[in-house]
Amino acid sequence: EYGAIVDKLWQHESYRLQSRTIWPGRGRHILAQFDDHSIVVYQAFKPEIAQFAVQHQRFLGCRFFGEKRMTWIKPNFMWMMFRSNWGLKKNQQRILAIWLKRDAFERYLENAREKGSVRGFTGTVRLQFDPDHTPSGGPHPYRRAMQLGLRGVTSFINGDDIDCIQDVSEFVHEQGAIAKRDGPNFHNLLCARERVFTPVSALARSNLKLSSC
Repeated sequence: EYGAIVDKLWQHESYRLQSRTIWPGRGRHILAQFDDHSIVVYQAFKPEIAQFAVQHQRFLGCRFFGEKRMTWIKPNFMWMMFRSNWGLKKNQQRILAIWLKRDAFERYLENAREKGSVRGFTGTVRLQFDPDHTPSGGPHPYRRAMQLGLRGVTSFINGDDIDCIQDVSEFVHEQGAIAKRDGPNFHNLLCARERVFTPVSALARSNLKLSSC
């Protein structure tokens, strides 16, 4: 499997199977890969940042990483593929699967706002819902995916909120080539194994206004 590190195994599954029989067809959802302790979010970086993050399991100390800038994390694999064009865009060639501690992720969700910030929380978490995307890059007509923008969230930057960081770029590049020749039915395409994630926190659920499955 791609992305194996310590006790975390990043998993993939048929895109066609998931899109047709598992994922909800409409509404606001968090589609993600997760276990009892962690949830995967994705980021795309240039090689220098990705190499540092995988080696040190944090971003703090990387001279190429802008600690004061807003950095966006995406639980949804296909949204990341759209944003990075399957890792082909400049400075987005390396795709990282970041296993966030679930309690940290729930804390982000509780403090996420579409504008402004929350008093008493270190940093800013920006909440944004966008159309989910198909492997060809087109917007999904009915389902929306979430992303979070983090600025000044030191526990993310220094790795305290992170269980592990894996590089899944090789898988992404292989599947990107398949996606470009396998449409529109995508019989052979693999993507991250994802299910609907429901926050434990009632405050987080209320804040996000998620759809029921």
